[in-house]
Amino acid sequence: MKKHFLAAAAFLAASASAFAADLPMQTPYRAPVVAAVYNWTGIYLGVNAGYATGQQNPLGLFSSDFAPFNYTLSGGMFGGTLGAQIQSGHVVLGLEGDIDWTSMTGSGTGPVTKFGVFQGTATISSKVSIIDTLRTRVGYAQDNLLFYGTFGLALTNDVSTFGQTVGFTCNNGTVAACSSLASWHPGLTAGAGFEYGLTPNLSTKVEYLWVGAGAVNTLKENIFRAGLNFRFGG
Repeated sequence: MKKHFLAAAAFLAASASAFAADLPMQTPYRAPVVAAVYNWTGIYLGVNAGYATGQQNPLGLFSSDFAPFNYTLSGGMFGGTLGAQIQSGHVVLGLEGDIDWTSMTGSGTGPVTKFGVFQGTATISSKVSIIDTLRTRVGYAQDNLLFYGTFGLALTNDVSTFGQTVGFTCNNGTVAACSSLASWHPGLTAGAGFEYGLTPNLSTKVEYLWVGAGAVNTLKENIFRAGLNFRFGG
């Protein structure tokens, strides 16, 4: 009896072993890979380049006594950017400043009128050499794509030159007759753009800015530019 029991147990063990060998191998469990969320937080440095065009009233730089004398300026621009921002959910808040050197130039010929009295005809040329801005940025991030609006302060450097004189004084009559004036003009700026993260720390952007500077917006500029930013941290 004992021999029969042992033989039956051996047969069952062998059958179980053969059945287990026929079963497919189970793949070890692996946790799903979770993609890293793009993080826009950090301090960044960048470069930008673009094109600017706009209207200018150069007589407004000499004196507010003259009737408007407007013409178009345009030219390229290139500069650097420094900024910092923080992300909370989809919202990105930041502060950005930049300085751009420009080749914006323009000229025109027309009548010069002061206090409604015709003073003569003048040919005037202008050049905007520097545009600085300091702006807040408010954006919405969808992973590595960021849409933003921006607004803040602007500062431009402008030189206007008369090709011929008409015998008037400038700076509201406090200075004798002059033919050239270079000065800085504070103003406001606003715009919008989008930025795309190429790597966790490198991104590229395209943006539009409107700049109004000088008394009653003596300078009105439209800026179209692209840039590349390198972000530290995040």
